[in-house]
Amino acid sequence: MRLRKVIRDPMIKLEGVGKSYRAGEAEVRALHGIELTVDEGDFVAIMGPSGSGKSTMMNILGCLDVPTEGRYLLDGIDVSGMSDDELAAIRNRKIGLVFQSYNLLPRTTALDNVELPLVYGNHRARRSRALRALEEVGLADRATHLPNQLSGGQQQRVAIARALVTRPTMLLADEPTGNLDTGASHEIAEMLGRLSDAGRTVVLITHEEEIAAYARRVVRLRDGRIVSDDRTDFADVSRDVTREIPAFEEPAEAGA
Repeated sequence: MRLRKVIRDPMIKLEGVGKSYRAGEAEVRALHGIELTVDEGDFVAIMGPSGSGKSTMMNILGCLDVPTEGRYLLDGIDVSGMSDDELAAIRNRKIGLVFQSYNLLPRTTALDNVELPLVYGNHRARRSRALRALEEVGLADRATHLPNQLSGGQQQRVAIARALVTRPTMLLADEPTGNLDTGASHEIAEMLGRLSDAGRTVVLITHEEEIAAYARRVVRLRDGRIVSDDRTDFADVSRDVTREIPAFEEPAEAGA
């Protein structure tokens, strides 16, 4: 019997992606003909100075906006011409978003904050998934703590757990270390690397060279164009392999 090799679509594929805005009578070109492919399980950092187009690219990758030209395929699905409602559905199913601000509800425990995105399943199933997400980020022992009882780094880890609880196919982190001190920043970057090692696709938007060094690949933008795309299969910073993260599992059916 012959075995057939299964070839998966790239997790991210940008084909000639451009983005233009109107500013009065003028047209502003934020992105020019971007070509980018990211495979499942990769860890990519996107860097660039202010005005480079990295925020625009982040919005497109996160299905918060669509390109004005070219195509964006996410896990084999062309999302380029989708409506706002369709994009929202894709975000809910496919993308875990993490921002510089933690956006936690202040009077709600870490566990309840993580559980918020879950709609389907009974209470016990939702609790179990939320607790597992906290375990992934090393905060199961802080499940009943309120945000003001946690450090900045711990609050960001709760935010990451909340992004993971829906079992997205991609984690998109926009300047997740921007509000953290040096030690906590490196802990977050190291954890993102371990999540990638466990099979998750991670895209990190950052302006910090030391944080980008944790990625396997660094893409640099300038004036809306990719000017370099360097793969560093052995990240410049060693990861703490003593803390293991459970392997990524395919999403369960709704209601599970």
